[in-house]
Amino acid sequence: MDLLVHLIRKNELDIYDIPIALITEQYLEYLEWMQAMNIDYAGDFLLMASTLTQLKSRMLLPVHEGQDEEEDLMQEITRPLVEYLQMKSVADQLVERNLLGEKTFIRTPDRGEFLSGPDDEFIKIGLFELIDAFQKILERIPDDHRVEMSADEISVKDKITQIVDILEVKQSITFMELFSDNPDRFEIIVTFLAILEMVKLTLIRMVQHVQTGVLRIFYL
Repeated sequence: MDLLVHLIRKNELDIYDIPIALITEQYLEYLEWMQAMNIDYAGDFLLMASTLTQLKSRMLLPVHEGQDEEEDLMQEITRPLVEYLQMKSVADQLVERNLLGEKTFIRTPDRGEFLSGPDDEFIKIGLFELIDAFQKILERIPDDHRVEMSADEISVKDKITQIVDILEVKQSITFMELFSDNPDRFEIIVTFLAILEMVKLTLIRMVQHVQTGVLRIFYL
């Protein structure tokens, strides 16, 4: 559901009037990209992918006069989507509430909290916003630009170490600071996997500046 919500927001769609063909195509593209990157939990999205594909196929069939087949089909995806958004909203509200005893112990402040100005506003980003950012960088590289893999190429583990070393000094960096001036596909992919692993390990926090759209990484 998270990917579906992301696509609806990205395309600025009406939740009650979702173009199934468009959303299915984009959903499968994201899924293919995650599988190509060998992201562990890409399989979690297969059920939704099959549901969207089935709905798309059924909507292509002719509808007999007097039948509201298309409306019924839309309800199959709209109803659970609305329920999911309601539950997500409640969960977010619960997270914002003060926990019992939360202020009993001294809490080490988030170093990133002191790095932005008073007029700056950031929003937390997830996996799909991260994928979008990496895809935009990959699109700048010509398709015929081949990269020869060699034994001394940097590994994901080495890339994580590099990023940690930078963050220990700067505490915070922009997304584009992760790359060289002329990155190749291998560097981009390794950086993506390194960032993804660091997020999973809660080593970093990725946010987006509301006004400029710049992605920034904070060291936790």
